[in-house]
Amino acid sequence: MKSIANIGLPDVQAVYGGPEGDLWELIMGEQIHLGGFQSSMDLAKRAGLGEGLCGVDLCCCTGAGMRFLVRFFKVQKMTGVDATAKVVEQGRARCAQAGLADRIHFQLADVCESGLPAAAADFVWGEDAWCYVADKNQLVREAARLVKPGGVIAFTDWIIGPSGLNDAEAERYLKFMKFPNVLDLDDYCRLLGTHGCPVQTAENTGRFAPSMDLYLDMVGHQLTYDVLRIIGFDMATLEGLAGEMQFMQQLAHEGKIAQGLFVARKQ
Repeated sequence: MKSIANIGLPDVQAVYGGPEGDLWELIMGEQIHLGGFQSSMDLAKRAGLGEGLCGVDLCCCTGAGMRFLVRFFKVQKMTGVDATAKVVEQGRARCAQAGLADRIHFQLADVCESGLPAAAADFVWGEDAWCYVADKNQLVREAARLVKPGGVIAFTDWIIGPSGLNDAEAERYLKFMKFPNVLDLDDYCRLLGTHGCPVQTAENTGRFAPSMDLYLDMVGHQLTYDVLRIIGFDMATLEGLAGEMQFMQQLAHEGKIAQGLFVARKQ
């Protein structure tokens, strides 16, 4: 694990409650995770999700993942937990507009203390968002508490890649992304096992580098004006943003950061 001081939940709330969150949605789409639709399809299939199940999405943002599961896997009911009021309000509005408000509900809360009932969910879901949570032990503990015995915890997350990160690289990366810390594959496997959820699948998806190539190409060739509009037409800010994204692109191609996919089952 690599960590940075003085990054916490208020910093994440500031990102997704302000223009930076709008910027990530512009670049990555409504499904703000690497690989978008195909990544979600892969995770849901590997987790064996299907009709009639009820799930909890921890760090749900605007609920794109929940709408995906209800539409394409006929999940009966989803409850999303997120600590940023802006994205919860947007999510409720989007679900209402899509006619899904009766099947998708939002809980404005810290995902480490969701306030939801224990052992009531068939599965817990997450997509590239648990990297924002400082206490990952408590997060995994909460996921294990929420899911029924025999139920599944399925998530993707940004992790340390097989080549590892040195301290200087980690500090720059975590500071830019507002991640308090970042784990590797083995770290997450240990946490899941500690909380009674043996891992069935844990792997590097290989999506990080090609996704960064795509995002930078889009910012440079198609979305430049849109990005500038969000950041107040500040060219210096755009140059700084591009520089940090290019740094992440380099880390990804060197195997130092990656997207991990995990499926675990509660005993």
